Amino acid sequence: MLSSMSNYIFELSDNVTRKSVSYNNRFGIKIAADLYLPKNFNESKKHKAVIIGAPYGGVKEQGSGIYAQNMAERGFVALAFDPSFNGYSSGEPRHLSSPDLFVEDFSAAVDYVGTRSFVDRNQIGVIGMCGSGGFAISAAQVDRRIKAVATVSMYDISRAQRNGFKDSLTEEDRNRILDEIAEQRYAEFEGNTPVLTQRGAAIGFDEHTDPIGREFGEFYSTPRGYHHNSLTQFTVTSSMSFMNFPLLTYIKSISPRPILFIIGEHAHSRYFSEDAYELAADPKELYIVLNAGHVDLYDKTNLIPLDKLESFFNENLK
Repeated sequence: MLSSMSNYIFELSDNVTRKSVSYNNRFGIKIAADLYLPKNFNESKKHKAVIIGAPYGGVKEQGSGIYAQNMAERGFVALAFDPSFNGYSSGEPRHLSSPDLFVEDFSAAVDYVGTRSFVDRNQIGVIGMCGSGGFAISAAQVDRRIKAVATVSMYDISRAQRNGFKDSLTEEDRNRILDEIAEQRYAEFEGNTPVLTQRGAAIGFDEHTDPIGREFGEFYSTPRGYHHNSLTQFTVTSSMSFMNFPLLTYIKSISPRPILFIIGEHAHSRYFSEDAYELAADPKELYIVLNAGHVDLYDKTNLIPLDKLESFFNENLK
């Protein structure tokens, strides 16, 4: 495990520089981000930029930082950020999530990189990992400054919250959850501390642990991916907004800008990308990584199709 002083789950490459930056989104939330640049970067020229959103519950010191570093090594200006109310970004109460806020965070990142003198604002793309895949697509539906979108192990959080995993939630189940959330809103309005959801990443797992919880636990709950800001928990009351506001309603409007869906062959989340691919208009591509699961594509650079991402953005950011 890396020293806790570093806060990062990966070593900084000798071929890039990393700078901590911050900027406000349109809600006034100060976003904490890391800007990765190729070593010996020429600031007098205009460059392509890629923005990377972390998995739902993740932070920039984990997988999104790995992607940003690797894209910077390949010549891109790359930005990894913490979502509003999470990580080192501001906002109270902590660990709140929201479809509107998390989509806005992508547009705020475009605001930032598009105003850097060394970025060509007509050559900005995004990568959304896990839940950020849905947020990235949703942002691109209305933010036409985003010229190309790639998702990795995408989760549609709105669909997952409203319908449950693989659409298993009944109307009765949903109404019960909404009634519980409504009571919790009363409690928090009257001054009680916000309650967090159960941890998504299992701790102390074994062969009897739910396989999805264990897969997340093997990353978030072990030295492989642990970060103190990444609880894999959000406020219980956040779920209400996701149940009410679907993310991918206007996915067809992204065309003719391209979408690349990257999924692991064995990913439990595979159906999210496959269904979104069917909904999207051309140009679109579904890229399957053999012998990979969902979380494998967070940090295993031997499996992450970095050459594919490089070619996708080079071909479409011009």
